[in-house]
Order: sequence, then C-alpha cells, then structure tokens
Amino acid sequence: MTQAATSGWQPGIGRGFVELPQAQIHYRHAGRDGARRPLVLVHASPASSAGLVPLMAAMATDRRVIAPDTLGNGDSVGPIPEGADVPFFAGRLLQALDALGLQRFDLYGTHTGASIATELALVHPERVGALVLDGVGLYPPDFQRELLERYAPALKLDHQAGYLMWVWHFVRDTFMYWPWYRLDREHRRDNALPAPEVLHAKVVEVLKAAQTYHHSYRAAMAYDKRSRMPLLQVPTLAACARSDMLHIYFDELCTLVPGGRGAWLEGIHTPEAAAATAAQLRQFFDAVAD
Repeated sequence: MTQAATSGWQPGIGRGFVELPQAQIHYRHAGRDGARRPLVLVHASPASSAGLVPLMAAMATDRRVIAPDTLGNGDSVGPIPEGADVPFFAGRLLQALDALGLQRFDLYGTHTGASIATELALVHPERVGALVLDGVGLYPPDFQRELLERYAPALKLDHQAGYLMWVWHFVRDTFMYWPWYRLDREHRRDNALPAPEVLHAKVVEVLKAAQTYHHSYRAAMAYDKRSRMPLLQVPTLAACARSDMLHIYFDELCTLVPGGRGAWLEGIHTPEAAAATAAQLRQFFDAVAD
C-alpha cells in the first residue's frame, strides 16, 4: 500500500454520499461510463470499500466502478435492527445504487460482500449482468455456530479504551490466524504481517464502525449460502485467491453456482496482483456480456 493509500487519498478514486430515507451511504467511485456495464464492488467485513481501492483502480480503465461501504461499516451510517439479515443489507445496497442511477450493472462481492451480492442478484436478477463471488465461507454447522458466537462480538465502549486495543489485535491477528482467536500453531496462516501503516489504516476503518461492524458480519455468517447460491439466474463466477483463508471452500463453491464456472485469482495485495485479477474479471464479464 502506498503512502497515498494510507493517507486516505487515492489518485483517480473519488468519494461521495447518497442520502436514503433511513441511511447515509458512503461510496468510492472511479472511471466513467463507456461501452461496458458499470461495475459494483461489495467489500468484505470488517472495514470498508477502502480495501477494494487497488481493484477499483485496475478495473476503472474501461468502465465506471462504484464501491459502497456496506451499512454499518466505514462511513455508511443508519439504524440497523438487532438480528439484521443479509436481505436487509442487500436492500440498503440496492437503494443506494438506485439513488446513484445505476439500473443495470455487473456485480462483485468478496466474503461478506459475496453474500450481499448473491441476495441482490437473486431478488433482482434483471439488474445484474454478471456476478463474481470471491471467497465464500461454507462453514460446517458446528463451526458456523462457533463463529457466530465468537468471531464478531458487539463492542462495548469504556473509559479505559480497552476496545481500542481489542480492535488492533482483532485486525492484526486476522492476518496471522484463522479464526483470529485461535492463537496456536494449528490455526496459523502462512502470511507475513503487512506494514504497520496498512494495519493502522484498517484499524481506523473498523473503529469508525466499532458499535455496528458486527451486524453485517453475523448476517453473512448466518446466511444459508448452500441453499441460496444454486438459485442464481445470472452468469456467475466462483473465485478465490489461494492466499485467502476461505480457499478451502472453493471447490464446493464451484459446485453451488449455476454453470460451475470457477477461477483462482491473484488477489489485490500488490498492484501487479490487482492487475492480474482485474484481467481475469474483465475476461469473464466480456465473455458473458449481452
């Protein structure tokens, strides 16, 4: 990540807000309208669309790219009911896209964003040209229950600011262990820690949503992906980076999406990797364009 990335400014990446009846949605945007459909990117939990900036920049060379912060993350704010589910978050996303005037678009979702993108495509297939699901957790029932109980606790703010250190360790340890709270050799990820500036930038994004980050996380963990994804009616690509902790579910994901299209991606951790991933996505979108 460059100094521009850690400072919050990116050349070619704009930012804005849309006002909804019950929410204010922040989004990043790049590129301009052209021959290709606009592309909507839906980020992973926690943090925000800031994590998708490298992919935005790589994809915006020939199309308009929009990346909203999901409600309750980054700078998107508004009431979220306790127990909010994926259809709730997909509905808020669609309202934001309506407000931006996007009638038909290609759609990419990663991790939590993949669940939200799936639901949007299921409910409104006429709006989605093609769909990419990047990194999907198909957890066994016992592990799913454990994750719902332990992975994303609601944070309580306190005068001792213990929650500040908790968020730092949560973000840092996710790079080293899966799940982040299993701090042993068996659960160690084969990753190097990113630079402190990168960790800081992500911690800041999570802290913005310290009281709401858990809602979309829990919704995605509870989402019945195995029953919903086979119902998709739009061209869909199952995808994952080999460095993704969810790569172990990739083969099953390919069996769930209609048509069984699958692709290993290079990730977006470097400009070169982002460019390679963008090339794969562009090839898929162009192949199924109508």
